[in-house]
Amino acid sequence: MNSEQSTVNSEQLKMNSEQSTVNSMRILLTVDCSLLTVPASELARASKVRVEIVSDLPALFQHFARSIADEIDANNAASKPTRLILPVGPVDQYPILAHLCNAERISWRDVFTFNMDEYCDWQGRAVSRDHPLSFEGFIRRALFDQLDPDLRIPDAHIHFPDPLNLDRISARIAELGGIDTCYGGVGYHGHVAFNEPPISRWFKLTPEEFRNSLTRLVQLEPETIVMNSARATGGNPAAIPPMAVTLGMRDILASRRIRLYCQGGTWQRTVLRIALMGDEDVDYPVTLLQGHPDYAIITDQNTAQAPIPGTAA
Repeated sequence: MNSEQSTVNSEQLKMNSEQSTVNSMRILLTVDCSLLTVPASELARASKVRVEIVSDLPALFQHFARSIADEIDANNAASKPTRLILPVGPVDQYPILAHLCNAERISWRDVFTFNMDEYCDWQGRAVSRDHPLSFEGFIRRALFDQLDPDLRIPDAHIHFPDPLNLDRISARIAELGGIDTCYGGVGYHGHVAFNEPPISRWFKLTPEEFRNSLTRLVQLEPETIVMNSARATGGNPAAIPPMAVTLGMRDILASRRIRLYCQGGTWQRTVLRIALMGDEDVDYPVTLLQGHPDYAIITDQNTAQAPIPGTAA
């Protein structure tokens, strides 16, 4: 590489770094700081979204598991299929759910699941099922394989977005008559599935464009990689796959019900308030769900507290 090219590359890196800083500041500036001071006791009154606050994390995961089990049980009794979008994050509800279904003999034979997303390598190929961070591998081990054999979901009923055939999962959802309930969580900057805020110096999407987003490959944002590494890889961001394949917002919003669970404690307090009370904004994709006719967020008392700055450990 000659010195002229080296100078050009250095300038480009500097520009990219500066632009990233500008984009991060732009997102932070969209937050109405008055939302952050609303006490937990006032969230239900101030929220644009139905919110339920349970006592603690065990209660939240029990609520999550019970909701899925009851939905399947009711549909089985009515001889109707159950079509669900499921997350890997939160995850602690799944062993509880498997136990409930085994104890109460709730069959998954007529259940169809569509997982929200999956990690991909730098070339956009899904990580293998035996990868330690594979969402498919996790939910099979933690939920599907824990069901008693006579209750177990048929393998053909389990669906993941495929980076090599992006439209297949949406076509399958349509064939089955749509999704009954989308269950999920909320990411640090408001992403649902891996529908992260599109940060680019070259383009900006309108809320309507983003609401109509389809299943696609995404490059994970730095915030997501850092947050996920803190929780899943001992703080090693290099161990987080750099890309993902995700269901788009269109399939999520087309679900008949949406239930999001926020269990993150201190790190999730700000984005919870934005999800509940913020204006619709592509910078926080979860706000684009606010107009859905049957949408609720369930959280615990700790996560519901106001985010008060303090010294970190």
